[in-house]
Amino acid sequence: MTKTTCIRNADWIVAWDDETGGHKYLQGADVAFTDDAIVQVGGRYEGAVDEEIGGAGVCVMPGLINIHNHTSSMPTFKGLREELANPRFYMSALYDGWNLFVVAPEDRVWNARFAHCELLKSGVTTFVDMCRPFPGWLDAVVDSGLRACFAPLFESAVWHTENGYRLDYIWYDDNGQKVFDEALAVIDAAVNHNSGRLSGMIAPMAVDTCTADLLRDSMAVAVERDLPFQLHAGEAVMEFLEITRRTGKTQIQWIAELGLLGPRTIIGHGIFLDHHSWLHWSTRDDIGLLASTGTSVAHCPTPFSRYGITLESLGAYLDAGINIGIGTDCSPHNMIEEMRTAAIMARVTDENMFALTTTQVFEAATVGGARALGRDDIGRLAPGAKADIVLIDLTEPSMQPVYDPIRCLIYTAADRAVRDVYVDGVKVVENGEVLTLDFAEIAARVTELQRQVLEKVPERHHAGHSAHQVAPLTLPIG
Repeated sequence: MTKTTCIRNADWIVAWDDETGGHKYLQGADVAFTDDAIVQVGGRYEGAVDEEIGGAGVCVMPGLINIHNHTSSMPTFKGLREELANPRFYMSALYDGWNLFVVAPEDRVWNARFAHCELLKSGVTTFVDMCRPFPGWLDAVVDSGLRACFAPLFESAVWHTENGYRLDYIWYDDNGQKVFDEALAVIDAAVNHNSGRLSGMIAPMAVDTCTADLLRDSMAVAVERDLPFQLHAGEAVMEFLEITRRTGKTQIQWIAELGLLGPRTIIGHGIFLDHHSWLHWSTRDDIGLLASTGTSVAHCPTPFSRYGITLESLGAYLDAGINIGIGTDCSPHNMIEEMRTAAIMARVTDENMFALTTTQVFEAATVGGARALGRDDIGRLAPGAKADIVLIDLTEPSMQPVYDPIRCLIYTAADRAVRDVYVDGVKVVENGEVLTLDFAEIAARVTELQRQVLEKVPERHHAGHSAHQVAPLTLPIG
């Protein structure tokens, strides 16, 4: 039995315009959807309606698409890694900070659920989940109601440091085939799930932890199965130095030779490319390679900005013709705040507030992400698109006065103004509260997990330091 819902006479609608290939505002109009598909955007819907929602004080917009997340690890890092960086690794906390606060595989599901709540509350309806497989992963995503692209991580080696200044790699005897096979099993389960909301992505962990053979093999599988492909590259100076040491080429130039660039490929972060001012490299080819091949970049500015690192620059990448999607990467998984940071950092980097427009940021968080995933049925409000819809509360004081709702949302209100969220036409957030998950219970579980993890830091740290030594409190305890 079908159900038609109509949001009647909405004050504002962010509608898709096929003629211009972009979003546009409508005012005083309807949005109607039947089951999981939008049937009308704009005008007066005259068809039969099973549920009518008043549009007064509402801005209707497409659900946001978050193309780079690590949900199963990041929530227990909260309060710890925001100011944890290693100057001897060029400010990255990736190599000696990542494993300090990781929970056991059987507990990662609680971190994931915490992140799901944050994603939903910030208007995300589709996300890419980049995790090492853990028990209960599939069920947790299904229970959340989110639309998800599963990107189980695999690699040929893992990072290791014994002293905090020398980076080593521990290589697997089988070149990573076992973990690759495990990743493919997860993708098979997602693609074949009866919810219809799950898909898969081939995601070798990082350009420096995978051999050329594993990268070629994984791309061959992505092509064979017609799946998107995502690889961390340009994430850290240490990675750039390692790849140039091994190959004499930049990461992008090397993987271009391996045949990895193209419209199905997403580069995770893509910060430290050959033009970046920290590197002083001789070539200026990387941005052009990404643009000419149609490769996308997953831009996650917040965690890097905390370390004093920035993309140089988002406006330049867009001007070159690179497709950009937005990801939150770490905690918090707050997509709207990520969009704000993307806009601000781009303008600061270029010392020019006109280097990036709010329109470009919003497009990256919607149709840019959809394009990176090879989809044209999400990230837009148009007949035939998925009913992934967000209702913004214009009566929220932080949204007022409402001159431009998207600008007010991104620069001021953020998730405080997200009222209702629909995925596939099903309401998963109502009045700012997640309907599918008990956020309070999940937060209590994650709090306990963090307490347990903190006790283990001395045995994990290369010098035996405690959590308070690694990440000192902002203020002393008196």
